[in-house]
Amino acid sequence: MPNFTNFLSDYFAAENKTKQLAIEDQLWAEYGTQGAVMIMDMSGFSLVTQRYGIVYYLSMIHRMQQITKPTIEKYNGQVVKFVADNVFARFPTTAEAIESAIEINHLLNLENAKTPDLWDIQVSAGIDFGKFLLTNSNDYFGDVVNKASKLGEDIARGGEILVTASAMDTVKNREKFQTEALEFNISGIKLDTYSISY
Repeated sequence: MPNFTNFLSDYFAAENKTKQLAIEDQLWAEYGTQGAVMIMDMSGFSLVTQRYGIVYYLSMIHRMQQITKPTIEKYNGQVVKFVADNVFARFPTTAEAIESAIEINHLLNLENAKTPDLWDIQVSAGIDFGKFLLTNSNDYFGDVVNKASKLGEDIARGGEILVTASAMDTVKNREKFQTEALEFNISGIKLDTYSISY
């Protein structure tokens, strides 16, 4: 079976649309999966890094990763990758992703209470649910990844958890979460979302 990049090369070289569609179907059959995608971003670190330097920045990222990874795994999630101060994770269900994000924020608040404000860590989170491509080189792609990224990296503020409306529709017993309906437009995309209170 071709690997992920071979599929992409074959798709680009295909002589016609029919062959492209066949390759696309093969790619989804081999690498397609479904679940919740959560993308977190540490808030407000560009200016702080300029002021305090790269070692400060790296130590903050290390502390954040020590809290997020085991908490994600506690809720049956998997860290797909860490990139700079971002966390890319996946979960079987939206509820598990939300519960993980809530606990991560609680744990960070507890940590922040022990240290001066200079060492405070806040993360923003975006969550979506649906089909995506999961490669064997620790990466994932798809519309749900893009939406979670928009919410977590571009829209949510520090400490905020934003979940797409379609992801919330997959949550059983959703009344256990306190939510506020919001609507955003970014890059020409309308995003109906819920902000999670905790």
